[in-house]
Amino acid sequence: MHDTTQPIKIAILAMGGEGGGVLADWIVDLAETNGYFAQTTSVPGVAQRTGATIYYLELFSQTQAQADKGQPVFALMPLVGDVDVVLASELMEAGRAIQRGLVSKAQTTLIASTHRVFSVAEKSALGDGRVDSQELLAHAHQAAQRFIRFDMEKAAQACGSVVSAVLFGTLAGSHVLPFTRAQFEATIERGGVGIRPSLKAFEQGYQHAQGNTSPPTDEAVQAPVLQPQHAGVRALLARIAQEFPASMHTVLREGVRRLVDYQDLGYADLYLDRMSTITQSTASSDGLLRTETGRHLALWMSYEDTARVAALKTRHTRFERVHQEAGVQADQVLAIHEYMHPRLQEICETLPAPLGRWLMNSHLPRRMVEHWTQKGRVIQTSSVRGYLLLRTVAAMKRFRRSTLRYAEENRRIEAWLGRIEAIGGHNPALALEVAYCQRLVKGYSDTHERGIRHYDLVMQALDQSAGSFSPTTLRELREAALADDVGHVLRDALARHALANS
Repeated sequence: MHDTTQPIKIAILAMGGEGGGVLADWIVDLAETNGYFAQTTSVPGVAQRTGATIYYLELFSQTQAQADKGQPVFALMPLVGDVDVVLASELMEAGRAIQRGLVSKAQTTLIASTHRVFSVAEKSALGDGRVDSQELLAHAHQAAQRFIRFDMEKAAQACGSVVSAVLFGTLAGSHVLPFTRAQFEATIERGGVGIRPSLKAFEQGYQHAQGNTSPPTDEAVQAPVLQPQHAGVRALLARIAQEFPASMHTVLREGVRRLVDYQDLGYADLYLDRMSTITQSTASSDGLLRTETGRHLALWMSYEDTARVAALKTRHTRFERVHQEAGVQADQVLAIHEYMHPRLQEICETLPAPLGRWLMNSHLPRRMVEHWTQKGRVIQTSSVRGYLLLRTVAAMKRFRRSTLRYAEENRRIEAWLGRIEAIGGHNPALALEVAYCQRLVKGYSDTHERGIRHYDLVMQALDQSAGSFSPTTLRELREAALADDVGHVLRDALARHALANS
């Protein structure tokens, strides 16, 4: 039981657009309507993604205040280790609350959604920068007196509502506040906006807190059988079935699907030609080498150039996803603005290879283009003009194989495959690490440029060693290249191994 001589202390950690302010207002209204004093403060921040806010609330019984013959004095900020309830709209927000000391084993009930919205640091990492969700959950279990958690975003979407309504229901079902379910629901009804979906989402949270939901089943989902209508695609799939081991079929089918979408049937056929050579040259090797080479080759061959980026930004599935995420109603209009900053290099890479090299090495024409591209451009893809502009750029994919970018990417791909083929016959483990080095080549613009620079340094070191690197050494160099975008860690690792080899 809560000590009625002390305020009930609640902290809400939520990101922009998740209804954290609405949730705080609901709790204040709930308290004040049912015989409690209440105060709320908020501290906005930009700690994560679109900005995260901490809402802090304190509630105190009016009856207790009368018995004490005084008025409560509320704090404006939570104290470390002295919060009764923490509500987190996302799993990393729960971790942030624990890091700040808001969650204590002796006192705190932690209620959190287990879905993830990756932080800027996670998304900007050159390698896989994701925080392990299982570690976050383990820390939360250890830190809190009681931990209630499930995927509240999924529950909210199923009800056409937002996470805050599910959190409110879970708070009611946890029985940590001295209010009845009817009083909680009446609070939502008094709000007068989105009552029906909010109550549905509230119900989901309440039932989860009560433990009345069915656990997820572990039944395996049968993958759909591909039934392509196009004769050319059927021929490519038949070639996979006839020429390659069964262990490679899943990866190669996905590679073909990706490359047909990216370019055309001929480009997917080139992919299978390359994989056929690798399969023959590494026939005595572990199948993992061939499978991983196929996976990374498909990724590399579908590199992100200007045509690809324009195509992805104008797909109908993207418009549908943005509308769904923004919760656009039938009587609302959504405007989508793209912030683009094409550099001279991207323009040159989009041109035919001879023309692109000429422009890159020219003087007056280069300065004119650089002056024109000094400032970024804002393009509204939801407008006819903006949409047609990007669709025109996307249509340039038909000329992709004549461009400067294709020539450079193709040169590196062929050299990469050559290394795998040469090393795979006698050292499959090292060849596998070479295949994984494709992870360094990703993105576009500055991100791609940094990745290519690091990739070239690692491959140069491998070539200078005449393939004598151990798999561990090459893996260390690759991880060093992914450790920072400047390249200090990679240069230190290269210097260390050069000294060791000397």
